[in-house]
Amino acid sequence: MPRLEPDFVLPFALPPEMIPDVAHSNTSRPQAEPQDLAPLVPGTLYLVATPIGNLEDITLRAIRTLKECDFIAAEDTRRTGILLNRFGIEKRMISCFQHNERRRGAEILEALKAGARVALVSDAGTPAISDPGERLVRSVLDAGFRVESVPGPCALISALTASGTTCDQFLFAGFLPHKSGQRRKRLTQLLASPATVVLYESPFRVERLLKELVELDPTRHVVLARELTKLHEEFLRGNPVDLLQDWQKRPRKGEFVAIISGMTGAQTPTDVSDDMLVQTHLPSRERSDEPDED
Repeated sequence: MPRLEPDFVLPFALPPEMIPDVAHSNTSRPQAEPQDLAPLVPGTLYLVATPIGNLEDITLRAIRTLKECDFIAAEDTRRTGILLNRFGIEKRMISCFQHNERRRGAEILEALKAGARVALVSDAGTPAISDPGERLVRSVLDAGFRVESVPGPCALISALTASGTTCDQFLFAGFLPHKSGQRRKRLTQLLASPATVVLYESPFRVERLLKELVELDPTRHVVLARELTKLHEEFLRGNPVDLLQDWQKRPRKGEFVAIISGMTGAQTPTDVSDDMLVQTHLPSRERSDEPDED
């Protein structure tokens, strides 16, 4: 707590127990003893959110879970290994990604039956949000085992809350389809919603998205967030026309979060129901280093 100068007056009165005794206080904060923390539960799958760029965003609980679990199921063991090394964690890992999630799921279920405490991590962010994990979670629950979330970084929440766009209701749609017909149909459906729309997009398809928005509704307010939590974090705000003109000046690096304002006006779309709000349409994460293909 900063020292209060003599001429500083609080606009309210603090109760005596909240006024620190600076002269006699110990500068070090009391540390929680291990017995104060609930141990990991055998037969539980822990969904551990990991940083999306800034390693300081990892939580104390995430670190403890990764240290105390029996093994870690990682989308990419090499990338997770870098994270573990940073925090001095040595733990056995197995890979669990889009193309082996079914097979790994069976192995993880056997481990849970034996009482294992398993941590699931993606390359970055929260597992199962446009990342592997959704199928595994369903399998674990169907088998009667416990799933526990260890919350933390999530790109869509970081982008949405800092965008300046309405957050009271939003529709997260993950990545749009690649194929032109399916993509345009999906985008048209999303734009009919009064809710704010949040998308993930690779740098190779941002220009395509802006062109589609120019055709479908050039008046929408759009926010593009890139390099979230990193040194060169950037938010671009404007209508699709202006953003498209500015796009050529920007580096095409990193995955983007696109935030599109909801439909305004008295008309309520007939093809979007209330239960679509804050739902997910989650194709697996797409590689951002590959160009688009129709």
